[in-house]
Amino acid sequence: MKPQRESRAPGRQSPGGRAIALLVLLALLVVAVFLSLAVGSRPMSLDVVWGALTSGDVPAADRAAAADRAAVVDLRLPRTVLGILVGAGLAVAGAIIQAVTRNPLADPGILGVTSGSAFMVAVAVGFLGITTPSGYVWFALAGALLASVVVYLIGSAGGRSAGPAQLTLAGVALSAVLSGLVSAIRLTDPQSFAAIQTWESGSFQDRGWDVIVPVLPFVLAGLLLALALAGSLNALALGDDLASALGSSVLRTRVLAVVAVTLLAGGATAMGGPIIFVGLMVPHVARWIAGPDQRWIITYSMLLGPVLVLVADVLGRVVARPGEIPVGVITAFVGAPVLIWLVRRSRVIGL
Repeated sequence: MKPQRESRAPGRQSPGGRAIALLVLLALLVVAVFLSLAVGSRPMSLDVVWGALTSGDVPAADRAAAADRAAVVDLRLPRTVLGILVGAGLAVAGAIIQAVTRNPLADPGILGVTSGSAFMVAVAVGFLGITTPSGYVWFALAGALLASVVVYLIGSAGGRSAGPAQLTLAGVALSAVLSGLVSAIRLTDPQSFAAIQTWESGSFQDRGWDVIVPVLPFVLAGLLLALALAGSLNALALGDDLASALGSSVLRTRVLAVVAVTLLAGGATAMGGPIIFVGLMVPHVARWIAGPDQRWIITYSMLLGPVLVLVADVLGRVVARPGEIPVGVITAFVGAPVLIWLVRRSRVIGL
């Protein structure tokens, strides 16, 4: 009788398998970037895209080349960079918040980040008359920061530690309150709020370097902090008592995790609007590939998030050409079936 081969469960790959998966994800990200640069209202070949990126100033007489360079460098390149930052920010924020709350259904919005951003944008539009993306991006980021602080203070009220249940309940309660306030503010002046409909739908239209550059340092800082916290998040998954016994500071890990989620999800929401499902689905896919090790989950999420957002943006441009469908709508249509397929295909890897 032949001995049966030991089957390796999903998410239990060897170090070599994880490295191969990392290379595959990097290749997918490169493909998604080129698609984002090449596909639009006027499709371009890859050699035209490469020429537009590498060529210097084009003579005005060569109108075709000048138009190609303007489309790629001035419009599609910042949009692609935006997709990378938003995807990485939301996906990594989702991975962190799922690890901290030990809730596989958690996403960045559970800390009130999205609602905080929406509330401050509503204040900027309704009371200050600010309707340009470069103007209200700071309000969106400030709202995310403020909401996270309030959630943590509520969760730790009474001198107790802000545990997973306290953070979750405080975030849900604050989100409900802020959503109601946003609806009330919108009713005061519906015409003014038409100007931010693009942001609320999670669209990348009219987003340029003036929106990306101010928020870029916050997102990059959040990504670095997430990588630094990965080992502590592994200890936290074992439980507070065991994590403390292993020498990990539970309080410091939770505080820094909230800071990282705020920087990542707040920055991503400020730039691209409240895009849903990325922070929920991507960590599940990363966990299914890598297993429970947060170091690999965060690394994979950092690559999978941009791939999902860029592909969703490309699909939005193709499906409704010459118009486009917002990224937030496409991620919901793409993300839900993929997550259902993952859950039905195999058990979800535990947190």
